[in-house]
Amino acid sequence: MQKLKILNTQFLTHNVKQFILEKPTGFVYRPGQSGHFSINLPGWEDKTRPFSFTSLNDWPYLELIVKLYDNPQGVTYQLNKINAGNELLLHDVFGTIEYKGPGIFIAGGTGITPFISIFRALFYSRNLRNIGLIYSNHSDSDVIMGEELFKMLGAAYVNVFTRQGVIGFRERRIDKRFLVETIRDFDTRFYVCGPKDFTEEISTDLISLGTNPQSLVV
Repeated sequence: MQKLKILNTQFLTHNVKQFILEKPTGFVYRPGQSGHFSINLPGWEDKTRPFSFTSLNDWPYLELIVKLYDNPQGVTYQLNKINAGNELLLHDVFGTIEYKGPGIFIAGGTGITPFISIFRALFYSRNLRNIGLIYSNHSDSDVIMGEELFKMLGAAYVNVFTRQGVIGFRERRIDKRFLVETIRDFDTRFYVCGPKDFTEEISTDLISLGTNPQSLVV
């Protein structure tokens, strides 16, 4: 377990907070990996939650992007109240999302976070080719790092809004019909990350449309 001092925080959306942490000497991780974190405060040291590293290995600090929930008993509720000078505890590093080659990334909400470090690593090494992103949120105010994602991906970046709430808006969600209308070839690799129901439904739809289950990274 390592103590990580918080160097800076800021809100990226109304309920998503960025944490900049000091980086331990020699600490290494792969883009897409996550860590189990807790807060170094009495009563919170053993209450761990998984958060993805969105920074890159050659950066001098660690970056986390965390969605905050309005539950006084929850870890993210406490994260809303702490800032620079406090400490987080890193218990371990793990990862189920790993870049295995070009493909289409499908993210829901903060499911974008493990993809951010992958896109950054590919972009800065000039290897961000044959990559597409479909990103679902309630509205444009919920989009995380939208400007940077567009800078990196350009026209290969597609937003889907489910509850925009403006005149003339047509609600869309990533369902089988949307996938058929948006994707030409399902014989490719897909990366899917988001809430459990989101990932399960989209994975099932992709397989039914011809995607090889071995080509799914979920």
